[in-house]
Amino acid sequence: MNKGIRPAVFAAALAATSVGTVQAQAATQAPVVHHGNIQVDGANVFYREAGPKNAPAVLLLHGFGASSHMFRDLMPYLASGYRVVAPDLPGFGMTAADKSFRYSFDNLAKVIDAFTVAKGMDRYAMYVFDYGAPVGWRLAVRNPEKITAIVTQNGNAYEEGLSLGWAPMRAAWADPTAENREGLRKFNTLEMTKWQYMEGVKDTSRVAPDGYILAHAATERIGVEVQMDLLMDYGQNIKQYSQVHAYFRRYQPPTLAIWGKNDPFFIPAGAEAFKRDNPEAEVRFLDTGHFAIETHGADIAREMRSFLDRHVGAGKR
Repeated sequence: MNKGIRPAVFAAALAATSVGTVQAQAATQAPVVHHGNIQVDGANVFYREAGPKNAPAVLLLHGFGASSHMFRDLMPYLASGYRVVAPDLPGFGMTAADKSFRYSFDNLAKVIDAFTVAKGMDRYAMYVFDYGAPVGWRLAVRNPEKITAIVTQNGNAYEEGLSLGWAPMRAAWADPTAENREGLRKFNTLEMTKWQYMEGVKDTSRVAPDGYILAHAATERIGVEVQMDLLMDYGQNIKQYSQVHAYFRRYQPPTLAIWGKNDPFFIPAGAEAFKRDNPEAEVRFLDTGHFAIETHGADIAREMRSFLDRHVGAGKR
């Protein structure tokens, strides 16, 4: 009797063990990142999305010389506990705008605001970087009740955060002649884009070429004049800084400023300045350049996950 039972018991045990192993392996697999497009306000917005639909939402906004591709490693790390959504801004990556679209930061913000509505993101935390910051600031000022927390990675909001490297742009804003506009064309070359990835980085072998190669390819495909329009319009962001400061003073959103301290355009004083209007803001510096996520992605991911878990995790809603 016992001899007849043993093979069946062994088979059942083996099956149970196999199922358990598969389940354990599945649990440790990286979350899947999905890709899609959605038509809003004159733009066919490309986006990446990962994580449970019912988890706290996080909006990732890239900047100049980049696209949602910059979040390729961050998204799976956050997606185990958050719904993470990263659109390409109009003028960048795989987003395609109508021919009549006017490239300004006001219009970029309108598109992304409509995008969040279309995606059902009623409340969300934001990661803002470079150009993504003035887009995000407009969202926060317009819809303060929607913003649960802010992570700004070299995303400026203060005059003291602007380096002397902005001198050519300031000259063009003050006197927007054709000659001054043309002087900004150099910022859109492959060489200049690569320089922005590399400047301030101690070990440049850590910077994958994908980012700047893909960004430049998108600029060439979409058109350099689009980038020129945005550079010329950037001065409008500075004029709106006072509204951003008022938002921080009134609403005191949980804020983490994590900064590549060797950034040639947005200097450390800009990170420290967040404490002036939001005293509880957390400030972290990394020994790298503007595109800090390319060299210190793991550090940023850990800091961001800890920050989000403390302020907007599932138990905080």
